[in-house]
Amino acid sequence: MEEFLQFVLSGIALGFKYALVALGFVIIFKATSVINFAQGGFVMLGAYFTYNFGTTWGLPFWLAVIMAMVATGLVGMVLERLVLRRMVGQPPFALIMITVGLLFVIQEVVTTIWGFDNLNLGDPWGVDVVNIGSLVISVSDIWTIVLGLVVVAAFFAFFRFSRLGLAMRATALDQEAALAQGMSAKKVWAISWAIAGAVAALAGVTIASGAGNLSPQVQFIALLAFPAIILGGVDSPGGAIVGGVIIGVTQTLTAGYQKDIGLAWLGEGFQSVMPYVVMLVILLVRPYGLFGTKEVKRV
Repeated sequence: MEEFLQFVLSGIALGFKYALVALGFVIIFKATSVINFAQGGFVMLGAYFTYNFGTTWGLPFWLAVIMAMVATGLVGMVLERLVLRRMVGQPPFALIMITVGLLFVIQEVVTTIWGFDNLNLGDPWGVDVVNIGSLVISVSDIWTIVLGLVVVAAFFAFFRFSRLGLAMRATALDQEAALAQGMSAKKVWAISWAIAGAVAALAGVTIASGAGNLSPQVQFIALLAFPAIILGGVDSPGGAIVGGVIIGVTQTLTAGYQKDIGLAWLGEGFQSVMPYVVMLVILLVRPYGLFGTKEVKRV
């Protein structure tokens, strides 16, 4: 039982990393009804910005993280202004293909500037651990969980109580109707991309912190976060957290018990496939995810 609980605790910590990435997907989808496949590129770019500000420029880590969030947010706004602004009102498929193209552009820019070698982002939270009874959790994982909860609480307040948050929801549901009510789709799009970029940078820091963990491979975390947003519902910040935790726990339990339950024949690394298996099973029952919107709401 102790071993099981330890796997679950480790899975929760892993799930919050996925959730931070997933929240970036959610903010853009709620504002534009488009899934941004460049989000993994933003995660990578934010982590490299933090490395540049913190290690290359020698700034304190907390300041480097804030500057990276601002810089990645600005990149998001610039890309929206230069590439996506003219696409307001166009079919979602065209927008999705553009985000795929942006991902490749970001990959090339990052590897051209910082190369392919693993870099040391730093480890601001250290290697200390906290004992919860007989269970162990690292301080860095605790910080990841706290950051995830703070961000999702901020998202909830933003979409629920702010005029801009309501404008984003309205624009996503019907752009023409929102424009008729005096809402600026261009403003909504720009801000949503900026917020998504800033959150992606924060996610990148939690994933790449530690000795030698920063590499272009960081972007692939988005592939594992994708089942989390589908599972939780692509327009639900709370669903992103729940979906991320389910995926994280699924992975750690699969890695821990695969051999014990006679599934070793599936091969090593099968835990990377399990999120998609869980996603498919859930979607067969609830096509809109656990917490996604299943019908149009008035906002």
